[in-house]
Amino acid sequence: MSIQTSPGTAIALRTVSYGHPDAVALNDRVQLEYAERYGDEGDITPLDPTMFTPPRGLYLIAYDEAGTPLATGGWRAQDANEEAYADGDAELKRMYVTPEARGLGLARRILAALEADARAAGRRRMVLETGTKQPEAIALYASSGYEECAKFGLYRFEELSRCYAKAL
Repeated sequence: MSIQTSPGTAIALRTVSYGHPDAVALNDRVQLEYAERYGDEGDITPLDPTMFTPPRGLYLIAYDEAGTPLATGGWRAQDANEEAYADGDAELKRMYVTPEARGLGLARRILAALEADARAAGRRRMVLETGTKQPEAIALYASSGYEECAKFGLYRFEELSRCYAKAL
């Protein structure tokens, strides 16, 4: 899937494994950003590449024409469990745009592709957890129809955590 961002610049969204070297490199970058913003070791949610394997998940990377990875995001299936997820949930994970690619609309495009894929896989609700020190993320989700909801997941008891949901 190709996306025109400006004249002559095409961005391709590619499905990759969460264990792909580019996914690992982008994950390292987002973890550093989390650590800087929150003063900790980053997101310690246990993640495994198999969690993002279709049809129970999907992992995308946006690449420019030169093959440079610019942005990433994935979803994984969740069902009712002790961390307060609900049956039919699709959880967004590792939404990230490199600083040099911000402002191109890549996060919004990845989000739309992930929502469409989760819907096609039969998921009923997209959920995500973010934090108060990520105002850009909160603004993106609010402008994309997400509403704050009851907390779930590993960080559900953390004061800085915010959880959002959107019906698919």
